Amino acid sequence: MTASPRVRLDVWSDYVCPFCYLALPQLARLQKEFGDRLAIEWHAFELRPAPTPTLDPAGDYLRRTWDRAVYPLAAEYGMTLRLPPVQPRSRLALEAAEFAREHDRFETFHLAVFQAFFEDGRDIGDLAVLSELARRSGLDAQALEASLSRGDYTDLVLHAEDRAEALGITAVPTLLLRPAAAPIEAAEALDGAVPFAQLAAAVRAQLEA
Repeated sequence: MTASPRVRLDVWSDYVCPFCYLALPQLARLQKEFGDRLAIEWHAFELRPAPTPTLDPAGDYLRRTWDRAVYPLAAEYGMTLRLPPVQPRSRLALEAAEFAREHDRFETFHLAVFQAFFEDGRDIGDLAVLSELARRSGLDAQALEASLSRGDYTDLVLHAEDRAEALGITAVPTLLLRPAAAPIEAAEALDGAVPFAQLAAAVRAQLEA
């Protein structure tokens, strides 16, 4: 019988956010460190939902941000990220992740989408790309395509985004840490790509409270 978690960490994230990808291995390490005492759940958050314009992939803003913050942090964490040549909408990828979650392949697919975008520069707003990533992640690619065409997970993604708005979340990654029995409104907010030591100390403090 699996023990119930004592602490929960809710993570709002977008696949076009490099800092969300940078947070991924830190959170995986955190899960390994605390095991079943900690439950981590990822939630959808579109940084630029339609009709908000997407960023210019060749624009000065992205280049400055990557030079100033993304590349140095990636080097610190030992990760390889490249500024993608495209800036797609992320709604379809977020819906596909919910399909993967329902079919017990969330972690594998989640990582695959981040890697496809930030390491290989692929268009994760393209159904064919998502289908290939699904197949490589052990999912039924045809079932995924049919599900996305029907919009099976659209409401789930929109609900996660509405919940973020209600909680005052305006940027990602946003991490909300709380005792498992506490309401999410009482959670401690940890913003940005938080270093592992800071994450571990925060979880430990919750466990010892």
